[in-house]
Parts: sequence; structure tokens; C-alpha cells
Amino acid sequence: MVAIRNQDIDSFVARPDPRRPVVLVYGPDAGLVRERIEGLLKAGGADTADPFSIVTLEGDLLASDPGRLADEARTIGLFGGRRLVHVRAGSRNFAPSLEALLADPPQEALVVIEAGDLRKGAPLRKLAESSQAAAALPCYADDERSVARLVDRTFKDAGIAIEADARETLVRLLGADRLATRSELEKLVLHAGDKKRIGFDDVHAVIADSSALALDDVVDAAAAGEAEVALAAYTKARAAGIPASVALGAAIRHVSSLHRLSLRVAAGEPASRVLDDPALRIHFRRRPRFERALNRLSSGVLERSLVALGDAALAARRNAALADPIAERELLALAKGARRRA
Repeated sequence: MVAIRNQDIDSFVARPDPRRPVVLVYGPDAGLVRERIEGLLKAGGADTADPFSIVTLEGDLLASDPGRLADEARTIGLFGGRRLVHVRAGSRNFAPSLEALLADPPQEALVVIEAGDLRKGAPLRKLAESSQAAAALPCYADDERSVARLVDRTFKDAGIAIEADARETLVRLLGADRLATRSELEKLVLHAGDKKRIGFDDVHAVIADSSALALDDVVDAAAAGEAEVALAAYTKARAAGIPASVALGAAIRHVSSLHRLSLRVAAGEPASRVLDDPALRIHFRRRPRFERALNRLSSGVLERSLVALGDAALAARRNAALADPIAERELLALAKGARRRA
């Protein structure tokens, strides 16, 4: 079975194994599939901007002409060099074409097959994983480790340093889709410009999903008893287009998390020790306010706050014109409760 392990895929894409001239790239992350297809073709010597340097075949056509894939792979180019064939899988099964090719693998060609999410046992995947002349590269959504590697590699290649807190925050915000991740990293590279350094404020300013950071500032400050800071952060969040209902939802989730942690504090565990739990994954910038909130707000106060925030969220949905003052009122109430306990 020749399925490349996830940690070895990047090195394989950079230097394809000539003993495996057929490579199947598949998975639900279309952006990652496309990125690896382009990487393999470039490693094979193709200019992906030049359509004449690559032979592109549609899988649906190969299903009607099973011998064509082998013929194209063995054709000698007009100017010599390695033959590069890119096959785009469609809705029709062209496994017989691939089976014929693998029975007598090409010596001077690289055949790259682009497919979507293939179940285990799917004909293309089964053939690629069972042949010594092929390799299968699965492309699933990036996890935190792979996102971190991508962040480090991108900034290293660009000669840009990234501060530790900025890197941690960036990794937390990225990863849903490889194309989107690449786009956000490219924006940060351009933003860094000549200063060649990325800090937390740069991530906050540039990343499209920095709304999550803005909401963190709102709810963290409110629960820590910092009313003025919470209102200022809420104003910025609204200016960035974040609806009042979304801010109230974030406050409900934050207070709910604090309530669960407060039960441990009520049982006698110090707040500082509760926050040391690695499963919580609290960013170190947020920790001081988390700790203040746990020291100031009892489980009973947090329960009442949850009820009040739930009522406010319902009222904001029913009367959009009053959503802003409703949200501001509840954030102030949460902050004042924490301040009184202090």
C-alpha cells in the first residue's frame, strides 16, 4: 500500500519519487488538492502558466477511451524532456485507463490525477494505493500542526520574522481551507513590507477572521470588570461590521465557559491552577482577564448573567433598532458585576 504519510507529503511533492510516476491527489480540501497538484507539476519541470508544457486530460473522456491515458504518457515530446500529464477526475469511472497504465508504468512521464473526496475502496484510490508505481496523497483540512508548519515556511521563505504571540494567534485563526490560508498569509507578507516583521497588531489588522479577536477583547474586558475598555472594544467591533447579536452570542459563550470553570474554583481549586489546564488552550494575552473574572464572579453571578444575556439576545433579535443599546447595557452590567465583586 503506497499512501504517503501526512508528514511526508510536502517533501514528496517537492521531490516526486521517479519510481512512482503516477500520483493520485484527492480529498475534501479542494484548495490543498490544487496546491499539491501545482507543486507536483512544477517539480516535474512544468511551467503551470504555459498550457503547452502540460497535457491536460478529462477523466470523463478517458472513460470512453481507456487506452488514451497510456498513449499520452508514453508519447515523446517534440522538444524532449519528461512528459507531464494532468488528469482531472470527473463523474465517470476511468479506473480501467489507470489500470492499463499501471500494468506497464511509463519511464519518462509524470501522471498527476486530481480528484475530490474519495471513499476508502473507491476504484482510483484502490488502484493508486495498491500499486508500487503509484502514490496516493490525501488532502484533508489542515490541523493546527500543519497550519503552524505552513506559517513558519511562508514567513521563512519571505525573510519575515513573526513574534510568538502573533504566531500563536495566527495559527488559531487559520486552517479551514488551504486556499484561504494561503491568501491570508500572502496579505500578511505584503503588509509586513520592508519592516520584515509581523506582530500581534498586524495579525489583528489584516486577517479576515480577526473579528474573533475583536470579540475576545469585548467579552474578556467586560467579564474582568473593565467597563470602559469593553465599550471601546465593542464600538470597534461594530465599526468593523460585527452585528450586536453576534457580540451578545460571544458574551454568552464566554460567560458559559467561565461558569464551568467557576465551579472548579468554588470546589477549592485556585483560578490560576484551573487556567493551567492544557485542554483549555487559553491564549496568554487573554489569561490575566480570565483569572480576574474567575476571582471576581461566582458561579451564581455567572448563572444570572447567562440568563440576562439570553434575554438580551432575544430582545435584540426582536427589535433590531435597539440591538446596540441592548448589547451595551448587558456588557456594562457584566462589567459592573465584576467590578463590585472586586
